[in-house]
Amino acid sequence: MDFQIEEEPSVSTNTHYTTDKKGGCLKRLDSTWRFFHSVHFFVYLTHLISTWGDRMWHFAVSLFLVELNNNSLLLPAVFGLAVSSSLILFGALVGNWVDRNTRMKVVRVALLIQNLSVILCAVVLMLLFVYNAEITILWNGWMKIVCYALVIVIGVIADLASTAMSIAIQRDWIIVVAGDSDKLSSMNATLRQIDLLSKLLSPMAVGHIMANTFSVVGCGFIAGWNLFSMCFEYLLLQKIYKMTPGLAKKGDNQKKEEEVSERNQTAFKDGRMTSAAVSVEDELVNNNCTNQNDKETGCIKGILVSGIRTFRDGWIIYYKQPMFLAALGLSFLYMTVLGFDGITVGYAYAQGISSSVISMMVALSAVTGLIGTMFFTILRKYCGLIHTGCFSSIAQITCLTLCVASVFAPGSPLVLSAPLYSSASDQLENYTTTIFPTNVLNTSVTKQSFIYKDVRYNVSSQLPTNLTNFTETKEYLSIALFFAGAVSARVGLWSFDLTVTQLIQEMVYESKRGIVNGVQGSMNGIMDLLHFVMVIIIPAPEHFGILVILSVIFVSVGGLLFFCFARKTLGKDLFKCVCMKEKHSENGKNTKIVAESIL
Repeated sequence: MDFQIEEEPSVSTNTHYTTDKKGGCLKRLDSTWRFFHSVHFFVYLTHLISTWGDRMWHFAVSLFLVELNNNSLLLPAVFGLAVSSSLILFGALVGNWVDRNTRMKVVRVALLIQNLSVILCAVVLMLLFVYNAEITILWNGWMKIVCYALVIVIGVIADLASTAMSIAIQRDWIIVVAGDSDKLSSMNATLRQIDLLSKLLSPMAVGHIMANTFSVVGCGFIAGWNLFSMCFEYLLLQKIYKMTPGLAKKGDNQKKEEEVSERNQTAFKDGRMTSAAVSVEDELVNNNCTNQNDKETGCIKGILVSGIRTFRDGWIIYYKQPMFLAALGLSFLYMTVLGFDGITVGYAYAQGISSSVISMMVALSAVTGLIGTMFFTILRKYCGLIHTGCFSSIAQITCLTLCVASVFAPGSPLVLSAPLYSSASDQLENYTTTIFPTNVLNTSVTKQSFIYKDVRYNVSSQLPTNLTNFTETKEYLSIALFFAGAVSARVGLWSFDLTVTQLIQEMVYESKRGIVNGVQGSMNGIMDLLHFVMVIIIPAPEHFGILVILSVIFVSVGGLLFFCFARKTLGKDLFKCVCMKEKHSENGKNTKIVAESIL
């Protein structure tokens, strides 16, 4: 009897445990099913398809142009310069166009222009590959130049349309879809993670196709992907638009925005975030300019005047924004040779690092970038948005000190006395010519020494250290420190980038999001172009250390600008990481301590 009484609860407990386990599994399945049917998932899927296509195109077009021009880097350089210059010149105009049109019209037109432009470029490149010999003969070779110019011009149009799509979706739609600051942070981080993964994996995919087939097949694949992407993205965007009624209310909430801004400014005194914007006078000036533009669009001169005025007003509005210093600080981060682009890879390759090791470092930088996005979401939750930016900047600058140390570490190629435009082999030839007789240099020279008429000359004892590294055991401490600093700094970099991105999203009026983000893109393009100019001026590997130091200085100035913004915004609260407050429940009985963000 006692045995039966003791066994019954055990059976009952197991039954309840099994029921709870099944219930938990059903809840998780239900939650997963709801996520796959939520507007957030459709936003992520749209961004994945769009970003994957963009990354494939930017990777493939450079390879296509190099192959068509006999392995010369001239065409990719011209293409990159044209894209950067167009963004600088037309960023404000593109942003203003996004502001002045309805949300669905913007994404519909931009999506159509972007994908059709890429498809057209791919078709022209296919014709160049198939009929290269025939096209080269036409018009004494001018037909081929016309085709190259056509590819570059259409590519620039595609990039501007991609910029419009990025501003519309990532700087406007996402704010309405998210609804509040916490969800906005999470969505920003997820979109950036998708972007980083696409940047890493999509070139591998299209590169594998091109390596195992022909370039014509690669062009066809790019064209087919963009055709599929255009149709599928449009369906997804239309679904997102229908599922989020707030997207249809653009331009109807200006008075509400001003009231919200006033409430936020009042609430900020209690330790919460403020959402500020340009003054009413600036709004009136911009409206007057818009009216004048509408009257002047009847002739070419009026269009040019309208464009110049929009360009000027865009930069003025950008300067008037309360987060101007933070946004300017972000743009300073683009003036760097530590970004794992072609310059960084080329320097590492010149230092004797194998391509496999370089690819591993690039992949590792993507991983640390993903860690940076997670670092952002965690830090913002406990310390607030502005403090997250401060900590991210400090982390980035601290890691970059390793890159500065690499300039002076053993194995560094730094030689300030080396000519600007000569390689180490040229220096070796010139140096040995001045030291040894011509008839000595014409004899057989080994790695360690040479013998002439029973006289033994030791080359390694006569030449400078930077010219004899190839004769000795290679020192890898310098390049190891360089990679350690550049890779680890990605954590702070992407966290800082997400911080400033959300500040722009939350502190700019809905009616000015497009033009402000367009000018921000132009500012980023200016700094990016500046770092290429610096490399052109100082191209020798022996002087790369100077570029590293300049890059760290620019990053530090960017961090300093953000600290000035933080100090101006938070005042004395800048030095308070977390504000602990007591919050009482409605009945007044239970009390708990919660961490509340300053921003």
